[in-house]
Amino acid sequence: MATNVVELRTPRSQLPYDDLLEQVSVRCIDDIHDAAVALSTIANERGFQVCTCDDISSKEPMVDGEGTIINADLFGWVEDGKRWWEDHRLALRSPLPRACRYESEPFWVNQHGYYTRWRNSYLDEMELHDFKKRSLCDAAIVIPVHLPFGQISANSFVPLDREKENLSEEFALYGDLFGLVMRRFIAGYVQANRSKRRIPSNCVLSKREVECLRWAAIGKTDKEISMIVGRSHATIRYHVHRAGEKLDSVNRAQTIFKAGQLGYLGSSA
Repeated sequence: MATNVVELRTPRSQLPYDDLLEQVSVRCIDDIHDAAVALSTIANERGFQVCTCDDISSKEPMVDGEGTIINADLFGWVEDGKRWWEDHRLALRSPLPRACRYESEPFWVNQHGYYTRWRNSYLDEMELHDFKKRSLCDAAIVIPVHLPFGQISANSFVPLDREKENLSEEFALYGDLFGLVMRRFIAGYVQANRSKRRIPSNCVLSKREVECLRWAAIGKTDKEISMIVGRSHATIRYHVHRAGEKLDSVNRAQTIFKAGQLGYLGSSA
């Protein structure tokens, strides 16, 4: 038997941030309140205030098990002009949630630019005029959380010193921690509140079904796909139709959309 096996597991007691992650974990709706308070405490102790949004496409505010609005009553955004979640245009107008559509790792941002761990050409092209007015802050550490089925969560840590614009030092110190605790909190919150299945569980598409849907996703017709893959028109229609049955879709567009949500179609970026 081989004897040169290296033990890679780290004892739980030595894992960094382990206790903090447990504090912000949400396993059921009743956990949300205490986990949010713990998240707020983690931020406040490091000089920041938390902003959370579990789904930038939703108009519903995040609430705990009693219906308390988390961002207002637990995170302290109560002043006039600071209840940012009430402005439903913000996800389209603010550069913070917009950037979360194009970046999945923590970054920080101010009026001069986005600061990431590696260059993101999409962010380089985003304009930041009227940054404070559109973002309601001078600078922030932003934590995108990309969830199953295409859901995007945009979250910020705003410095308690509202005039502070350079967060390079704070990002180096706390960026990883903020990313870990926020992702744990948001993932648990979303799972605890998910009550309706929009996609069948354990759905497996065949290689040919995926191939046909990939071509369909970029606008090819069944006839064009048949010429590309060397199969009959009827065969292509069958594969697309069969994929739609597996995904419980009502039409071709929804079949492509659901397949994309499950990651079958990859990225064209």
